[in-house]
Amino acid sequence: MASKTFLSISLIVSLCVAIFVTQGVAHMQTPPTVPGIFLPGSPIDLVKCWSSLFNVEGCVLEIAKSIFSGKFENVEAACCKAFSTLDANCWPHMFPLNPFFPPLLKDNCARIVPNSPTHN
Repeated sequence: MASKTFLSISLIVSLCVAIFVTQGVAHMQTPPTVPGIFLPGSPIDLVKCWSSLFNVEGCVLEIAKSIFSGKFENVEAACCKAFSTLDANCWPHMFPLNPFFPPLLKDNCARIVPNSPTHN
């Protein structure tokens, strides 16, 4: 009976050690990154970049529709105001597959919202 108890306790201890060591090693490793998009220690905070667009209801959906259709007339003034306040350094990180989209949208927004700055 004592040998079964000792075996059970040693098995439980072994499993706990294996679980905690695996978690510790995984915690110490750096997460994989996509080169050019999410660089570790990047000064660009993507959450901060996207937050102004997510604060305007439907804005992200309007921008997504514009990306896929190439038509900017469905982007409303509130969304254009939010987009025009974005830092230009956010654009390459927010739209890495289409670098020409942000300037096009910003120029279109300058027509919709007269006081918004155009892309330089």
